[in-house]
Amino acid sequence: MKFRRVHTVIGIVSCSLVLLFLFGIFFGSVTIPLGEIGAIFAGRDRTSAAAKIITGIRLPRIMMAILVGMMLSAAGTISQAVFRNPLADPYIIGISAGAVSGAVLAFILKLPDIWYGVFAFFTAMGTAFLIFRLSGRRGKTDTAALLIIGVAISAFLGALTSFCMYLAGEDSYRVMVWTMGYLGAASWTRVGLLVIPLILAILYFLYHRHDVDALLLGDEEAHSLGIPVGTLKRQLLIVVSLIAAFSTAFTGMIGFVGLIVPHAVRLCIGSSHSRLLPLAAYTGGMFLLFADTLARTLLSPIEIPIGVITAFFGAPFFLVLAVMNGKGAAHA
Repeated sequence: MKFRRVHTVIGIVSCSLVLLFLFGIFFGSVTIPLGEIGAIFAGRDRTSAAAKIITGIRLPRIMMAILVGMMLSAAGTISQAVFRNPLADPYIIGISAGAVSGAVLAFILKLPDIWYGVFAFFTAMGTAFLIFRLSGRRGKTDTAALLIIGVAISAFLGALTSFCMYLAGEDSYRVMVWTMGYLGAASWTRVGLLVIPLILAILYFLYHRHDVDALLLGDEEAHSLGIPVGTLKRQLLIVVSLIAAFSTAFTGMIGFVGLIVPHAVRLCIGSSHSRLLPLAAYTGGMFLLFADTLARTLLSPIEIPIGVITAFFGAPFFLVLAVMNGKGAAHA
């Protein structure tokens, strides 16, 4: 039954992804005839303005939306296992805020693109370990403590980011738009920079998929199975910080993807990370492409920050999940 559900989910997500891909190619601020698009993909047109729009703007943006969605969803899936908490999303608990502060600092210092990810990685990793240390309680993170600590750290890092924006002067508007989630700066260079950490992270997570399943049973049970729980959690948090940092560094704060998608997929196929992780990442790519498509087309030619779109779907989901989790804790 679960395998049938897996195939069903894969089919739905694949069809949606193809439709969104085609929609993203066809529609935009500039209308390109279907015949001209066919000539571009057939290789007969490589120099026209339409070819430059499709290959230099629309395709990189579509690819970046898919890659970033995969990163955020995979990071959320693993974070929930490490913290053993359904609300543990890098955006909500402050890891993304740490990444933003590092990326903004690299922007202020006028460093090359690659350094955005490097700075964001170290600040995100430091934030993740701080949250993990402060919220841990007998091997399981307390929901209230996790949220309070996440809000406090996000507020502090938000103040730091605002100060950096103040120092940016005339560029502060660009930074502000970016912090709300923005894929308009997509390029093939940035796509290439995202592919490497994504592949490495997914392979690492899949290699430890059975160990991650064991973490859901509790630290004592995982220890009894011979798993070095402390070391494993630290390593997983480092990799989560890596992909959260690179995705945030190039697209800003895009929230709730790592919260919505893993839960939706988990409800369909169960909690085994052998199936959950790759399918959640795949679905996350489709979901963010859907959100970016709405951001580009709802008020065209005005573009809505993609973080606004994901928050529109994610905030009610988060509220319901928080209430249900609170009721479950009260009954326990």
